Amino acid sequence: MPPQVQLTVAQARRLAISAQGLGGHGPSRQRPVESANRGHVRRVLQHTGLFQIDSVNVLARAHYLPAYSRLGPYDRDLLERMSFRKGELFEYWGHEAALMPFDLHPLMRWRMKRAEAGLGTWRGVARIRTERPDYVEEVYDDVVQRGPVSASQVTEDTARSTENWGWNWSPAKTALEYLFWSGRITTASRKNFERRYDLPERVLPQRVLDMPTPDDHTAHRELLLLAAKSHGVGTVADLADYFRLTNPEARPRIAELVEDGRLVEVTVKGWRHPAYMLPDTKIPRKVGGSALLVPFDPLIWERDRTERVFGFRYRIEIYTPAHKREHGYYVLPFLLGDSLVARVDLKSDRAAGVLRVQAAYAEPDAPDHTAEALASELRLMAHWLGLDDVVVVKKGDLSARLSLRLARS
Repeated sequence: MPPQVQLTVAQARRLAISAQGLGGHGPSRQRPVESANRGHVRRVLQHTGLFQIDSVNVLARAHYLPAYSRLGPYDRDLLERMSFRKGELFEYWGHEAALMPFDLHPLMRWRMKRAEAGLGTWRGVARIRTERPDYVEEVYDDVVQRGPVSASQVTEDTARSTENWGWNWSPAKTALEYLFWSGRITTASRKNFERRYDLPERVLPQRVLDMPTPDDHTAHRELLLLAAKSHGVGTVADLADYFRLTNPEARPRIAELVEDGRLVEVTVKGWRHPAYMLPDTKIPRKVGGSALLVPFDPLIWERDRTERVFGFRYRIEIYTPAHKREHGYYVLPFLLGDSLVARVDLKSDRAAGVLRVQAAYAEPDAPDHTAEALASELRLMAHWLGLDDVVVVKKGDLSARLSLRLARS
């Protein structure tokens, strides 16, 4: 594709959906749980690049959902077996904390090097390096001697960190996070979501440790290419955000990639800034997928891009006071075809054995079959979560139609 091609927003939207593996051309999402295998998850990662981790568990842990959205019901233990020790995924700061394929490890070492110097980390994490370096080394030695260990197992004093950013971390946890950020330790496993830390040489395969470390600019170029592959098409800000580069870091690297012919510059009608895509990218004529998207799904995690691509204003309201929430606590957009047509506030009520739809809202241009399609997706999700039924609370303009469709099914 020659440079300076103009795309419509509809073309950009189809590119974005297809690049994320949500175009409906993959294997059926109706397959039984036990039939998905490592190969299926690897193919998902070829589209997403990583699985973002988040502590919120109102529905299911965030890193399980992107694979579900693309595969349908699958055994979540499969992802556990693929992660950490003797697996093929490691945990580090990608977009946020994320599970990533081992091949990305060399491309993250620039970030580890900066973190070791106290740069690019949270303020409290950087402070412990300068204010308590001896204690940091004591914690490191503890991991060397006793790893894998959790923060609660590390010897520490009883004082709490004054720079906790709301987490109220202990000095031991803060020191461990500094060591983790700088790459001196890594996640060996998680138990009840708590990290257990160990040395990289005791967790990562030797072949990963032996991979050459690229210079910063090379690493940034490769990460931007991966972002372009996962986005389909994106601006400088879009591509930079995927692996949390800054725009000033990304802009000259993107220019180099364009000059080398590894990216092409295009314009998207209505977008204020130029966009970029991989050469010879084919624009799908149609996409036919349907999926519920966790708030941390890479298709929608950059909110400005979501609005530009889909005309869908989306904000996560977990930290918004209940009386100020517009749509709910844990709201998942619903993708149908090439549009985000609805949003549902979901809760997995494990005690009652039901998937609760706390609220359901349709977009103004949602098609007539939205409630029917969404009901099918909710039934499928409840099955995957091991829940017996779907219960709809009468809140939102879609709730009545959705409840009726669920009752009929």
